Amino acid sequence: MESLKCRRAAVGPVCRVLIFWLAMIIPSVAFGAASGHCCDNEWEFTPIWIGTDPVMTFEQIASYCAPILWFSPDEPNLEKTEGKDIRIPSAFPFQEQPEAPVVYYRVRTLLVRADTDDEVFRQEDPARVETVVDLRQVGGIDLDYFFYYPSEEGLGAHKHDVEATFLKVYVSRCLNCTDEQHYALFVERTIAKAHGIQWYDNTLVTDRYAHFPMTLLVEEGKHASCTDKNSDGIYTPTFDVNRRINDAWGIRDIMRSGGLYAGGFQAWMAKTRRPEHRVFPPLPADSPLRDDYTENGVYAADNAIYEVRPFPRSEEVVDDPKLVPFIADKGSEDWPEIVPDTDLHKFGRWLDEERFINSLSIAYRYDGLNHGSRDHTGGISFIFPLLVVKNISDPIGGGWFVNRLYFKDKKLRDISWNILYTTSASRWVDGYFTFGWEWDRDDESNLHTDMMTETGIKFRLNMSHTPLKFLGALGTDFWGVRIGIKNKGIFNWDAIGYALEVGAGVW
Repeated sequence: MESLKCRRAAVGPVCRVLIFWLAMIIPSVAFGAASGHCCDNEWEFTPIWIGTDPVMTFEQIASYCAPILWFSPDEPNLEKTEGKDIRIPSAFPFQEQPEAPVVYYRVRTLLVRADTDDEVFRQEDPARVETVVDLRQVGGIDLDYFFYYPSEEGLGAHKHDVEATFLKVYVSRCLNCTDEQHYALFVERTIAKAHGIQWYDNTLVTDRYAHFPMTLLVEEGKHASCTDKNSDGIYTPTFDVNRRINDAWGIRDIMRSGGLYAGGFQAWMAKTRRPEHRVFPPLPADSPLRDDYTENGVYAADNAIYEVRPFPRSEEVVDDPKLVPFIADKGSEDWPEIVPDTDLHKFGRWLDEERFINSLSIAYRYDGLNHGSRDHTGGISFIFPLLVVKNISDPIGGGWFVNRLYFKDKKLRDISWNILYTTSASRWVDGYFTFGWEWDRDDESNLHTDMMTETGIKFRLNMSHTPLKFLGALGTDFWGVRIGIKNKGIFNWDAIGYALEVGAGVW
């Protein structure tokens, strides 16, 4: 991917992607044909780890890649502590409570390289701490971090809160070193979760401006995580998050007050962070990332350093049944998943697994026209990705283009196809515009073809936190209402009417 580049040649983004993908199946391409730069540790992007010994435990992998956490000064669970006195995130109440914060890890997936046939594990540990991995056999790692907070405040406040951030880590190897082979770990992207809704994910694909350890801003009271690419304590949309920007949640400290702000992020929603409210990862002594936070030979001298532990199984919970769902709903407890024979196709899918954005929407539609013999007709509307299996985002405005197909009138004999544009897929209220054609068959079976336009607003709501959450069993948590003004034709304005759609799906 972009993060792998041993030569400083000026190649375009597409070329860099192809080179990296080829590196997974053609070892000689891994760092370029020339030797020297890899072994001299000259990297364009920041490696999480560089070394000659590819054997590493789960705990070591988690320690090298772990993020910095940065809290609001008014975070309730801080209890007015700062610096080395901070004790959040906490250990689960059924575990030993250390004199330090605790962050949990999960090595969710290991992608085994197609060009190797040795064992991935040198040693296996049932506790998943001292399990030893041979990174020579691995192409990519899904590495997840979980943060436990004793309570959550604001809208829907409750006891216990478990939040998450996912990292996609890939293993690079230099095959042309003059002395010893060198290996490196890179973070390809960081996916900071926000309130359990994928559309709200704060996703940062690593570029040359990303600073590691990755800093995560923690939302006050609600604890959603947000990537902070340059570690300045300020969330800057399009910079700190560079995927699905209009839908990304950002960091909204105002949520603690109990209000629901489901529109786009605004700067006033986040409070200023202060250095004393950072919590640092337990970077190993040979980590290349420690220098930026070391003074007089002491790493993170004025801040708390958390310890890492494997994410527990729900069966370990005792004395508090209400805590079980917070662990059980975080994915398979039988980790890691081993994906064998990683080839170009599998690795490409692993890099960009956001298939949820290819979602469909279905709604009941009602047309009310001011003129014509077939006004006030009902029907059904479908919305699906612009390229059928892939949605297209507006690179300038950040919105989405999708197909809409609806059928209406008697026996659904009238059909319309149009392209719909909307600014986001998850905001509470959005505008939209469509352009397309409508084929209208009258009672004498005559077919009339007209261009049509429609514009209006859509209200959508995530039902998972409402009394109507049972609707999620139908395949989507988002339900909404679309109200629009429709016109048949482009230059004629004598067929203006209204349209109403009620149904399921983000679109």
